[in-house]
Amino acid sequence: MIHIFSHWNWNGYEGRVIPVLCYTNCDAVELFLNGKSFGEKRIEFPRQGTSGGWNSYEKPRVFPTTADLHLSWDVPYEPGIIKTVGKKNGKIVCTEEIRTTGTPAALKLKIDSETIYASSRDAINIEVEVVDVEGNVVPTADNLIKFSIKGEGEIIGVDNGNPKDHDSYKLNQRKAFNGLCLAIVQSTGKTGKIKFTAKSDGLKEMSAEIIVEEGEQILKLP
Repeated sequence: MIHIFSHWNWNGYEGRVIPVLCYTNCDAVELFLNGKSFGEKRIEFPRQGTSGGWNSYEKPRVFPTTADLHLSWDVPYEPGIIKTVGKKNGKIVCTEEIRTTGTPAALKLKIDSETIYASSRDAINIEVEVVDVEGNVVPTADNLIKFSIKGEGEIIGVDNGNPKDHDSYKLNQRKAFNGLCLAIVQSTGKTGKIKFTAKSDGLKEMSAEIIVEEGEQILKLP
């Protein structure tokens, strides 16, 4: 597993050094920017202790860059693709990429489920993404997203994960944070259909249809 932090949209910072962090459970990770390697770094967590005597190790000793849970590179910014290649025991096991995106162009919806029970206790999460023309989430987007709903459902909450945003969770709009926001939709208790729409000035709006089925959500304890 590799997770690169944070994004690679730094318009106006060309040539300036940007720290790129990598969280991983691989032994070693090599980082590339637009095909150019910025070196391989190693991680060992926890560090191997001696076994059977002083300076004796059960496994071949490695010389890690860190025993922390992340690696870091200082990379001069230029638009393009950051790619990381993770290795275990010298073999490539995973890769991860982040890329410079275009400007916000449209909205994209991700829904927990296309059906919902008529029980008033049942609800679904609808994640709204601000994307560029190629469908990539724009990580710097903070567009105001407005929600509307028709049919047998209601919006019971909105959020964006921004701890500095103190707007009410009960409004029908929310500013995107890192290109994302969320709406929670609940059944009114009747069967039928729900049409959910997200729109924002200058962006292509997006709608989704949810079917409300007869039944009740049953909570199962583990």
